[in-house]
Amino acid sequence: MLSKLMVGVAAAATLMSGVALAQSSTVNGAAGGAVTGAIVGGPVGAAVGGVAGAVVGTVIDPPPQKVVTYVREAPAPSARVVVKEKIVVGQPLPETVVVTPVPENPKYAFAVVNDERVIVEPSSRKVIQVIN
Repeated sequence: MLSKLMVGVAAAATLMSGVALAQSSTVNGAAGGAVTGAIVGGPVGAAVGGVAGAVVGTVIDPPPQKVVTYVREAPAPSARVVVKEKIVVGQPLPETVVVTPVPENPKYAFAVVNDERVIVEPSSRKVIQVIN
């Protein structure tokens, strides 16, 4: 019983550290998830962990530096946008917030909300990165 608990704690720590370090790609996420899954659940755990890790890796892929630079330097809208909800990476912006496409990369859009520049996925309005 104690060994199962230790394995569970080790797996949880591994998963949390992977998220905390913000894995940079789907491949890294899938590999980390597969290793953790194999430790916890053998071959089936490896398969499930690989899929879960790939999803986590996809969610936190940062936008290209060119997009970040564009969003940093783009003029802010004349009207200030304030929302009560906290802006969180992975969560969509409220429908009331207008997003502006990034001209050279239509995979990204941005908004300035609560005086923070935010890069989003245009189709889902999901926050990809908050620029400080």
